[in-house]
Amino acid sequence: MKNKVLTFILVLASGFAFAQSPVSKGESQINLGVGLSSWGLPIYAGFDYGVHQNITLGAEVSFRSFNDNWHDNKYRHTVIGFLGNANYHFNTILNIPPPWDFYAGLNLGFYNWSSPNDYEGSHTSGIGLGAQIGGRYFFSNTFGVNLEFGGGNAFLGGKFGVTIKI
Repeated sequence: MKNKVLTFILVLASGFAFAQSPVSKGESQINLGVGLSSWGLPIYAGFDYGVHQNITLGAEVSFRSFNDNWHDNKYRHTVIGFLGNANYHFNTILNIPPPWDFYAGLNLGFYNWSSPNDYEGSHTSGIGLGAQIGGRYFFSNTFGVNLEFGGGNAFLGGKFGVTIKI
């Protein structure tokens, strides 16, 4: 029994010791999670691809649904967002240790805001330009957690999720 516990601890420790950080050139990762918004709880899925040692390009889709009261009527809204992003990863320039990944960037996207036909409120579909800043911590070569904050469009507020390198 002692050997199994010791083996488990060594495997876990080696996973932390060899954890890698940002996506390297030619590599990719998937991000999944939930967001923060005053318009419902968004869920998102994204894909990042390393085009340079410190730069990634990515795409993301998000979905949220929420209720709104307008002139004593209750309305159900759905927002689906599609965006592209570019991020600069600061690990090399700031000499950040390998399990961490800190980045900032810009995004451009389109959101489709679906409301009932009789809704007269101000929610509309459109294009949005925004910025984000975030970080990841990798527990192994392929798995980590992410936290991101942003603003400037209907997609962002804050996001928390997991990252899987593929």
